[in-house]
Amino acid sequence: MSHLPLPFENQHVEFKRQLSEGLEKEVVAFLNAKAGGVIYIGVDDANQQAVALDDIDGLQLKVKDRIKHNVSPSPMGLFDVLTEDWQGQVVIKIVVASGSEAPYYLSKAGMSPKGCFMRVGSAAEPMPARLIEELFASRTRDSIGSIRSRHQDLKFEQLKIYYQEQGLPLNEQFARNLELTTTEGEYNYAAYLLADNNASSIKVAKYAGKDRVDLIENEEYGHCCLVKATKAVLEKLKLENRTLAHITETTRQEHQLLNPIALREAVINAIVHNQYSREVPPKFELFDDRLEITSAGALPSGFSEDEFFMGYSVPQNKELMRVFRDLNLVEQLGSGIPRILAYYPKTAYEFSANFTRVVLPFTVPASATDQATDQATDQATDQAERLLVYCTEPRSSNEMMAFLRLMHRPHFRESLLKPLLDSGQLKMTLPDKPKSPNQRYVSTGLSTVDREE
Repeated sequence: MSHLPLPFENQHVEFKRQLSEGLEKEVVAFLNAKAGGVIYIGVDDANQQAVALDDIDGLQLKVKDRIKHNVSPSPMGLFDVLTEDWQGQVVIKIVVASGSEAPYYLSKAGMSPKGCFMRVGSAAEPMPARLIEELFASRTRDSIGSIRSRHQDLKFEQLKIYYQEQGLPLNEQFARNLELTTTEGEYNYAAYLLADNNASSIKVAKYAGKDRVDLIENEEYGHCCLVKATKAVLEKLKLENRTLAHITETTRQEHQLLNPIALREAVINAIVHNQYSREVPPKFELFDDRLEITSAGALPSGFSEDEFFMGYSVPQNKELMRVFRDLNLVEQLGSGIPRILAYYPKTAYEFSANFTRVVLPFTVPASATDQATDQATDQATDQAERLLVYCTEPRSSNEMMAFLRLMHRPHFRESLLKPLLDSGQLKMTLPDKPKSPNQRYVSTGLSTVDREE
């Protein structure tokens, strides 16, 4: 239950005692604002006191229905209707994101000063005709909702299963209802990304060290419904997010390399807000000391870093945002960045003209560093012992790597093969031709004890 004071009514916040006729006008004004805004229903704007509301569930449905049917272009995916506990009363909180298809307007009044509104201070004012024309001329036209999919024979069995699991079965009109079609009725690029088969693939790379020199893993998750790919990436990074333990005489302290809440939010944000119109998917890179997440697209025009960090939402792909919220992969608009900043500093973010990157450093206590070194040494010793048994018959380096299920050849040579050759525990069958393709390696029978003596 929240007991924090509500903000005063300003350019980002609007209070209403009851659901009134002017709701859509306020929503339109926030959709047209570069940082969106929040509307509270059930709060007196004069004294910020909560006002009792009847039938909260019914009011929420009315609010959603009115915004959905009375505002154009479609605002679906750009607003959340929530409840919030304040002063012992339940109020309705409408979070409105800035839309990329401004100017938004009241459907019945059309794209005119009577239908278009803008936020001026704490009020919604009619938008001048000249500004309406300027906004319309610069309206984003390369959104994944307006781009026609090159493939029209799309199937959505995976997406239907995910909706069914949430108790939201999709009917025959689901593509239109979820805005997966263009104005001409053809599948758009958002539909392509959510289809069972596509050419989009998210890469998760893993390097040995702190730079991009030695690539040891390069997994791809994709060519399927983006929701399925997202879940696979989350599962992969969950496995990589190891838990380290620091054991003392009296306590056992455990922690993970990355905060799991921030990790999940960073992954979802990168995938949902990626600028897919460039056909560049997000990328995840694991190093010895950090995770780097890079997504296509810079900050929206006119949107400052301060506004970004304050949690104001400008969804790059409102169609994906809607689906991810339906499937509970996203909690509410604007909640992701504040959750990440609760655990990592603003300096974790890097912005360029074409990309956004977040760098999440691993948290490793000094004691865990020693522990990790010991674990690596124990693992190498175990692998060496297994290798010596395997090589009682001559084996090639490829056979040895396959036996140990290793993929990174430089690591195999430096950490296993070379030490065993130097110690005399392995020998070459062709010592005069060390680089021969016919080279094999065989155990000498010299044990660790014999070597130490």
